[in-house]
Amino acid sequence: MALVKTDFIELLERFPALTLADLDRVSLQDRMDTKFVFPETLLARILDELIHAGYGILQINDCRAFGYSSTYFDTENYELYKRHACGKLNRYKVRLRRYLDTDASYFEVKFKNNRGRTLKNRVKLHDGNEESASTRLVAESTPYQFSNLHPCLVVDFNRITLVSPDFKERLTLDMDLSYKLSDKQWKVDGLVIAELKQNRAETSFFSQLMKRCHVRPSPLSKYCLGMSKLAEGVKSNNFKPQILMVKKIQHAATRP
Repeated sequence: MALVKTDFIELLERFPALTLADLDRVSLQDRMDTKFVFPETLLARILDELIHAGYGILQINDCRAFGYSSTYFDTENYELYKRHACGKLNRYKVRLRRYLDTDASYFEVKFKNNRGRTLKNRVKLHDGNEESASTRLVAESTPYQFSNLHPCLVVDFNRITLVSPDFKERLTLDMDLSYKLSDKQWKVDGLVIAELKQNRAETSFFSQLMKRCHVRPSPLSKYCLGMSKLAEGVKSNNFKPQILMVKKIQHAATRP
């Protein structure tokens, strides 16, 4: 089970439990995504309000928070990152995702189209099918060839997955981010990245809660955050407001 700070364990236990089968009702592989970045000091308040609003939490084998490890793939010159950094739509993310608590692995392709929708395709990996399955998925879902993509950034984090009471939205809360790119490492303390997934962008309890907490939507992804920090020679001008915000949150988290 992912390590969760003592402050949050009791709050997580107060949510009604949901199974993976329940989450199938809100899989949202074709969806609208809205991201929010806020300090971990807000998390207790946010969880408490979500409990009272009737949100449910994913539970597997008595676990309610889970460890993830994502390895992102990109071209030699980081073309996938650069398209995102330039604000281009019709862009891709390619990654290997490992679910540490269930020992499951998936190869995934995320596509952000020119209407702002996110489409995700993935294939479960088994012993012996890793390269063939990944090669086929990249060929079928992207204009790239798997042989031209290379593992670059590794992101480890803990995740809480919540679902609205009407099963119209899924909400993930990621924290304890740890990055690695070649021999460079970076740990991000005191930060939560929330991602609201909906069939279409519309007002929800969570988006209204973010507004009350003075947290605005942020386009910064975990991948782009890590690349802008650790990769050499890449531009990050479009992410400057979000990067400055992350620095402020980190600074506040390290104060005695």
